[in-house]
Amino acid sequence: MNNSKEKLLIVEDEFIVGNDLRMMLIKGGHEVVGMAASVEQARKLIEAKKPDWVLLDIVLKTPTSGIELGKELHAQKIPFLYISANTNEQTLEAAKATQPYGFLVKPFRQQDLFVMLDIARYRYGIEKGTIKEVAAPATTHTPVPAYDSNDLIGNSAVIHEALNKVNAVAPTTTSVLLLGESGTGKERFAEAIHKRSNRKNKPFIVVNCGAIPITLLESELFGHERGAFTGANQKRIGKFEQAEGGTLFLDEIGELPPEAQVKLLRVLQQKEIERVGGDRTIPVDVRVIAATNRHLEKEVAHGRFRLDLYYRLNVFPIVLPPLRERPDDIPSLVQYFLHKFRDNSPKGIPAVGPQAMQSLTQYNWPGNIRELEHVIERQVILSGGNPIEHIELTMADQSALPTDTNLETLETVERNHILKTLKACKGRVSGMGGAAEILGIPAQTLYSKMKKLGIKTGYL
Repeated sequence: MNNSKEKLLIVEDEFIVGNDLRMMLIKGGHEVVGMAASVEQARKLIEAKKPDWVLLDIVLKTPTSGIELGKELHAQKIPFLYISANTNEQTLEAAKATQPYGFLVKPFRQQDLFVMLDIARYRYGIEKGTIKEVAAPATTHTPVPAYDSNDLIGNSAVIHEALNKVNAVAPTTTSVLLLGESGTGKERFAEAIHKRSNRKNKPFIVVNCGAIPITLLESELFGHERGAFTGANQKRIGKFEQAEGGTLFLDEIGELPPEAQVKLLRVLQQKEIERVGGDRTIPVDVRVIAATNRHLEKEVAHGRFRLDLYYRLNVFPIVLPPLRERPDDIPSLVQYFLHKFRDNSPKGIPAVGPQAMQSLTQYNWPGNIRELEHVIERQVILSGGNPIEHIELTMADQSALPTDTNLETLETVERNHILKTLKACKGRVSGMGGAAEILGIPAQTLYSKMKKLGIKTGYL
């Protein structure tokens, strides 16, 4: 898209902010057709100038808010971005309902503005069909072999939808945000995107943001120079440099502390890093795929996650369905894990009887695929190679089976399940037979969840 042909309108009631924004846009080769300090002025300019894009402040010191104008712009099919200094949950939800193409968080720099505009154009182009980097595959799929360790497993409609998006986005350079519960296979999907991309022969580096102490996170991501801090006896190359030319998978991105979020945003925008204790910038060519099991929009509303970073990562979201929503895939997954753990069986791969399979397909799998993997590994060992006729669920497994129809919040369900699992493990969190292993999540992640939910093992 030729930016010089785009006409932009600024709606901002603070003249200094609006004028700075206008100068940035003009310097970048854009045509600014006007500045409005109120919704009423904006309506007149929209009618007279027919702008291609509107940059709209959410909070205006006028009777009519920016969100009300956002509703009108959406109805008129005029693409727009919001400008915001801070947004509470209620305002964010109202703003989202107007379907903007991005958010620009004050204060911002010229580079931040242009990156957000590029993302907004990409979203708009995809929606309108004017941007097609790669044709999406057909909605029907050839069944994926159940024990192909290099690919994804599933033939259900929900997994096909996710696979369609994987195949569509993989050949591009677009950032991807994988959303889903713990254990749904986010790392597997990230690796599949990498292997289907032009970067497949370059490194695929994984970083679990929830498993690294905050004090070491910056050094882990960006590296450090010798003598940068106590204990830094030699230079360290960070994950961004290790992933040069390839893909960096940032798992549990919602666990990043605020100071790390700021630095990550700068790296994504400028495509360069600076090692801790260093005095020079290092260009990096890395595709970032992020993942989280958190509701990032709520994290943004509560001030725990930056709005601009969220929109920078959320260019192409893919929602991974929980295992309970794809029971038809369980037999294929079971066969895959039986083959994976065949070395644990002295008589070869055991068969799974119909009653055992029924138990597996009827269970709601709070730990998702990772939990299924652990259950099958345990059953293969216990079977001694003989047919598996009955699945022996642990106390923690059984606690997840539905017993009534009372509805609770997700946080309450998660807290109760963690408590029951900890009790079954006699308070043991990590290690063999610990709650983290049963739940199918890293011990550090479980500790973080326990802290967030106010769970202390001494109270069990």
